[in-house]
Amino acid sequence: MHHTANAGYRCGNRKGCLEGTRKGVLKDIEDWFTSDQGQRIFWLNGLAGTGKSTIAQTFAETNSADGKLGASFFCSRDLEDRSNLQMVFPTLAFQLACQHLPFRKELLRVLKEHPDVGHESLCSQMEKLLIGPLKAAAIPTLIIIDALDECKDKEPASAILSILSRYVAQIPNVKFFITGQPEPRIRSGFRLESLAPITEVLKLHEVKPSAVDRDIRLLFQTQLASLAKDRSDLDLTEDWPSSSDIDILCKKAAGFFIYASTVVKFVASEIDPPTERLSLITSLPQSTIEEGKSGVDELYTKVLQQALSNVHAENSQQCLRFRTVVGTVLLIFNPLSIKALSASGT
Repeated sequence: MHHTANAGYRCGNRKGCLEGTRKGVLKDIEDWFTSDQGQRIFWLNGLAGTGKSTIAQTFAETNSADGKLGASFFCSRDLEDRSNLQMVFPTLAFQLACQHLPFRKELLRVLKEHPDVGHESLCSQMEKLLIGPLKAAAIPTLIIIDALDECKDKEPASAILSILSRYVAQIPNVKFFITGQPEPRIRSGFRLESLAPITEVLKLHEVKPSAVDRDIRLLFQTQLASLAKDRSDLDLTEDWPSSSDIDILCKKAAGFFIYASTVVKFVASEIDPPTERLSLITSLPQSTIEEGKSGVDELYTKVLQQALSNVHAENSQQCLRFRTVVGTVLLIFNPLSIKALSASGT
């Protein structure tokens, strides 16, 4: 059975949350997982850069150590086999078979009868590869799907969620932890009549700003201090980074962990001394030119490309709305001169 080998939480260079950060969010997730209240699904809802995948990685690591994690699929729009919906269920089934012997026996029986099931419809895959074996094995387990919005999906409501809504009641011992941006098809999927009552939602962008800022401050302090210990081109007799530097970085991060991690990578470059790199960012508090060069621009370029991928006509309502909003933002930062305004009026 063909599956995606690098979709699990152990693959790649993903890192979990820095120790001491995201305590409140992680506790909420763990409380959901250990609760018997009937909320079978947890949707970690958040904008790009708010730390969804990092939290999912931590949750996967914690529960794998306890033997509670059955399978995980970390989607990625940059990789074909991790953005292809046809690969999700076979990969989850493969991992469950490696983890649970009773499930493996049932899955092998299915594959002998239906050797081409991996090429069948998503609905057929779910029924034969997951629902049947999970019901027969009767194992309690956890399944994690991260960044569901990054899977290619043309349905108005997420195909994965639509199928899950049909079958989730048949496997009462299984819980699903799913992360994704609040895109229309993801929101529509979680609003399905059979999913909404059994889904717990946590919106990362609505977590108290003070808690997020505290975590980002700790991230900057810890990782920059660790960087300082490993660099011979840094004078450790000086207080670096200074508290004022950290204040500026936290303000510029504005609650986005992707910004913090990008800044740390930028400062850690071996091309220039860390003090010079950090100064490039903190000396101009209102500028983001250096950060953009290190990955933040690339991230949000992908987000915009994905959001506008289905907009074909230049005069479509979506395109006109996009131009109005983005044009306004650009003009706030770079206002047109009186001369340019006069020329555009004519």
